[in-house]
Amino acid sequence: MHAQALSDAPLARCSMTELSAARTRCGWWLLMPSVALLGLFVMVPIAVMLAYSFLTDAGAGLVRATPTLENWSELFTDPYYRIGLWQTVRVSCGATVLCALLGYPASYVVAMTRFRHKWVLLLLLFLPFWISFIIRTMSWIDVLGAQGAINTLLRTLHVTSHPLPMLYNEAAVAVGTVHFLLPYMILNIWVSLEGIDRNLILAARTLGCTPWRAFLEVTLPLSMPGLCAGLLLCFVLAAGSYLTAAILGGPGNFMFGNLIYDALNAELSWPMAATLSIILLAVLGCVTGLYARFIGLGQIYKGFSR
Repeated sequence: MHAQALSDAPLARCSMTELSAARTRCGWWLLMPSVALLGLFVMVPIAVMLAYSFLTDAGAGLVRATPTLENWSELFTDPYYRIGLWQTVRVSCGATVLCALLGYPASYVVAMTRFRHKWVLLLLLFLPFWISFIIRTMSWIDVLGAQGAINTLLRTLHVTSHPLPMLYNEAAVAVGTVHFLLPYMILNIWVSLEGIDRNLILAARTLGCTPWRAFLEVTLPLSMPGLCAGLLLCFVLAAGSYLTAAILGGPGNFMFGNLIYDALNAELSWPMAATLSIILLAVLGCVTGLYARFIGLGQIYKGFSR
């Protein structure tokens, strides 16, 4: 019987190996529809856009199939595009940091409140998504404009005799961007805070931690997945937006998305628009790569799996 068992061991190992290989093949077959859709709707458009960036602009929206590096040369030699890229990164970083500073306290209140009807707070949290993004952005004109609510209040209180220039500048663009992104940040942080075991906080308090110390040692580290996910999401959305700068910004307060929009609609230059789009995609890809390298994309999954 012992000899029989020894002779059956290689067969068992072989069967396990074959079973593992069969499961791997089955997993790949199950992934094929998703991979095909990803290639069709993501990789193919990017490849077409990259090919367009090397074509010759014939004017009036026409493109000649003549390979050229003129679009890339103009991109790297014209300082106008570098200014647009720098302003995009600066405004996006500032808006993302402000969203984190404003969104964390709001998320904490919603997650930790003992209010019986918490669904009311969640409803208020989702309420901005019910209003058009354009309407929300244009409403700031009535708040920050020369005849807006703030300037009217200041003149009524005799704080100033002339309207303050709060509109059509970079600060107005940042305010509109934060208004647009803040719900996304709050939702990401709230998901992580909701998944924290309250017993861990009580244990920290029992062991002598003050409320602030318990927050720093327990709550904040456990909520980092949601915070990191919110930072990445807000930065990507801010860098890709153009309507906020078009509505609230002045002539010199443009984002990189505005340059792409102008290349398409004003200049009718498809190759240049494709070149600018590839650069923006590369920048956002680098940011995501740095995030994955130093923080890890797994933090995003943890934020939504709690």
